[in-house]
Amino acid sequence: MKIVGPAVPNMPWQERPSGGRDVVWRHSANPVIRRDATPTSNSVFNSAVVPFEGGFAGVFRCDDQRREMRLHSGKSDDGLTWRIEPEPIHWKLPAGVEPPDYGYDPRVCWIDDRYYVTWCNGYHGPTIGLGWTLDFKEFHMVENVLLPFNRNGVLFPRKIGGRYMMLSRPSDNGHTPFGEIFLSQSEDLVTWGRHRWVMKPEQPWESTKIGAGPVPILTDQGWLLFYHGVLTSCNGFVYHWGACLLDLEEPWRVIARCPSYLMSPQMPYEQIGDVPNVTFPCAALADSSTGRIAVYYGGADTVTCLAYTTVDAVASALGR
Repeated sequence: MKIVGPAVPNMPWQERPSGGRDVVWRHSANPVIRRDATPTSNSVFNSAVVPFEGGFAGVFRCDDQRREMRLHSGKSDDGLTWRIEPEPIHWKLPAGVEPPDYGYDPRVCWIDDRYYVTWCNGYHGPTIGLGWTLDFKEFHMVENVLLPFNRNGVLFPRKIGGRYMMLSRPSDNGHTPFGEIFLSQSEDLVTWGRHRWVMKPEQPWESTKIGAGPVPILTDQGWLLFYHGVLTSCNGFVYHWGACLLDLEEPWRVIARCPSYLMSPQMPYEQIGDVPNVTFPCAALADSSTGRIAVYYGGADTVTCLAYTTVDAVASALGR
């Protein structure tokens, strides 16, 4: 399986530890973004990163010390040391669009001629917000994509069959104890329909709910999607993540899926925090020249962490 797309030769990378057998391995100096990365942040996690102007840029979930959920922009030269803006993003709103009550768990991808941001937007309950930026300084919000209640809105990085595609997980207004992944289609990024069911939980590690993670990675054999899966233990939710492969032309069709998780909360920064036992992927950098993949994920709803894998390693876990 080969990654299709541009090379990212300067992306963060560490080789698998000597003797290691895991499909995914952690950055040795995790977390890469601490909870106090801005003067007022209580936590910085579940954030999105993309290549930008020879370095990297992103949109970050920063819960402040009032415990309000806000999105901030940030930039980095190496993808490891980040300069996160202390002020939240101030969205430029079109006429008639209400300002968001809150925002969390963003994803970012380049489509056509700009960077699009999706996130969980507070609009009479959680729904999928959509906006765009050219420079990670000025951000424009457009109409919400779907009605409440919904989370984990993730765009595909290009049109498929002449339509934009987006994954999401219909939910409720609380800590949703259920969830399956669906796909919606649009010709203009405004009106969404042609909704298709994608997949439901199958294995014990994902038995409560699943949700799309980073923007899908285009390969020559399908769309590689990392996704989170939640188990309900006697001590609450446990968030793992795994991977599946979606059909190139009909991405609502799952053609391969990891039976076992690729990562679970095993390190202190994943087990101890505001929400214990969480690993939650939101962004992936993929280098077509080497097959390397770097995944940014939230740890314990408190810090931002980094893990590595290769497309060949994931393909083996998919049984391909």
